[in-house]
Amino acid sequence: MDQRSETAPGSARSGAHPDGPGRHLLFACLGIGLSIFLCLLSAEIVLRFLPVATGLWAVPVNAAQPIFRFSPNREFLFSRDWNFSLVNRGRINNDGFINDEDYVENDPRPLLAVVGDSYVEAAMVPNRQTFYRRLADQLKNGRVYSFGASGAPLSQYLVWAQYAAQKYRAAGIAIVVVGNDFDESLWAYNRRPGLHVYVQGADRRLQLRRTDYAPSPFRYLVRHSALGRYLVLHLHALDLAREAAARWGLVSPARAEMPQYVGNTAAAASPERVRASDAAIAAFFDDLGKMVALPPDRIAFLMDGARYEHDVAITERSYFGLMRARFMAEASRRGYEVLDLQPRFIERSRDGKTSFEYPTDGHWNPAGHAVVAEALGGSRVYKQIFEAR
Repeated sequence: MDQRSETAPGSARSGAHPDGPGRHLLFACLGIGLSIFLCLLSAEIVLRFLPVATGLWAVPVNAAQPIFRFSPNREFLFSRDWNFSLVNRGRINNDGFINDEDYVENDPRPLLAVVGDSYVEAAMVPNRQTFYRRLADQLKNGRVYSFGASGAPLSQYLVWAQYAAQKYRAAGIAIVVVGNDFDESLWAYNRRPGLHVYVQGADRRLQLRRTDYAPSPFRYLVRHSALGRYLVLHLHALDLAREAAARWGLVSPARAEMPQYVGNTAAAASPERVRASDAAIAAFFDDLGKMVALPPDRIAFLMDGARYEHDVAITERSYFGLMRARFMAEASRRGYEVLDLQPRFIERSRDGKTSFEYPTDGHWNPAGHAVVAEALGGSRVYKQIFEAR
């Protein structure tokens, strides 16, 4: 009997026919998987030749290491948008902050510490063109150190100011204040891991609380993949996924969307938001006097504001305008120096040619940093620290 006629019936009954549907499905899945893998591998290889942002690599924050900062002694590349519209290279120094200069604890020269968020981090600006490096480069016998990271609010500034005063014996401190610093000092508005924010205690008073941070395995993977960084840092894939999930009711949005933003924060000033921000401001000033052993005349606040005359009216009516006015009034009442950048920006912009931010990024560009450097360099705090010597 023909061998094929003996084996064929058994093969058909067992489903092992070489041309059966299961085998076709297996090969189809393998082909699709291999195609996807090759596409991802090709994208990874191509993106490694393009200026994909490296990220800054925040280090863990916990009881043993409570200060938010970045992985020290490494170069980074900043770029943004799908087409790399803005590219800058920089360095994270020995203490984990963006600065070309390393920080020295026992340096006898007087120190001015500059504290803030992404405006001080300034990852998009060549370091030599930042306002603090401009001032540092002019000093023959003095130092200007920067302590900043994107997303940090007033509550975090307290921790860095205390750190600078205790570890480096800062003779003075300059704090940059921007639009989202007020409400985001509160846990209800800002739950970013690694930062210190205010929470309401049992006595209903605001207290600083540290939110610990440890990089997840997913974050480690993204850090070492050009494709992963491009998706997360350039295309904002995680933010888009969260927005989609909120739209479909899978998660609750952190805060309601606002149709208009002023000063990098929602323009609407609801009574609840204003009350919460007022409480954060009061707690900030109370804690500043306790945590930083410097008199008020050694601390200055650099207040961002409208940068062009046509923006003044809308800024002053917005949440940012309201809170910056209240903050400046309280700072002045307590004896701190207030440097309002708004009139300085407007005066410089009247030529109709000067712009203080990048076309695709709202942070200060080198021209903006030049205005800030001039303001701080002429301040009472700066003169007391450096010119009196």
